Amino acid sequence: MHMSTGKTIDYYFAPQSPWTYLGHSRFEAIAAAAGATVRVRPIDMGSVFPVSGGLPLGKRAPQRQAYRLVDLARYSKHLGLPLNVKPKFFPVASDDAARVIIAVDMHDGTEAAMRMCAAVFQAVWVQERNIGDPKVLDSLVVECGLSPKRGEQSQSQAVQERYEAYTQEAIDIQVFGAPSYVIDGEIFWGQDRLDFVERALRP
Repeated sequence: MHMSTGKTIDYYFAPQSPWTYLGHSRFEAIAAAAGATVRVRPIDMGSVFPVSGGLPLGKRAPQRQAYRLVDLARYSKHLGLPLNVKPKFFPVASDDAARVIIAVDMHDGTEAAMRMCAAVFQAVWVQERNIGDPKVLDSLVVECGLSPKRGEQSQSQAVQERYEAYTQEAIDIQVFGAPSYVIDGEIFWGQDRLDFVERALRP
């Protein structure tokens, strides 16, 4: 059993982010090894980009789009994680997936929410499933061993308010991309910064 550092990591991401998928299991292991608390914070990048100067993928310059595909393939190979660089259902509306993750977090806790995240990321990037489809989300919930009520609960006002609050919180602390891991007010953007996250968690 590791000594707890008592540190908290706010985990900001968009459910359709390939970089979040590539970092997810590594991030989970790093947080667990450090005895850190993770707070799962799905956000709406569509609200973040206009404020932060980011562009949605389709509006980025062609050379940036091309390099992204090379880099995704490179990281997929390096990490030994399967990834379709051009999956069938992407870009995809991810608000419903975000809300389901929040509902799971509220009802089942962090560990279950992290499991739900992993299922959502794999659905997009490995399994060619449409996370914009509520039926697919319902299946993922059940595959995670959770109550089939979560889909319905995810449409509640409480969940929507939390989703909006997380998104606003991300904007307020100047998060501009996914994934962002925030420790003591310091932002670590991107799964390629997980080494720094690990160092920041050391006592």
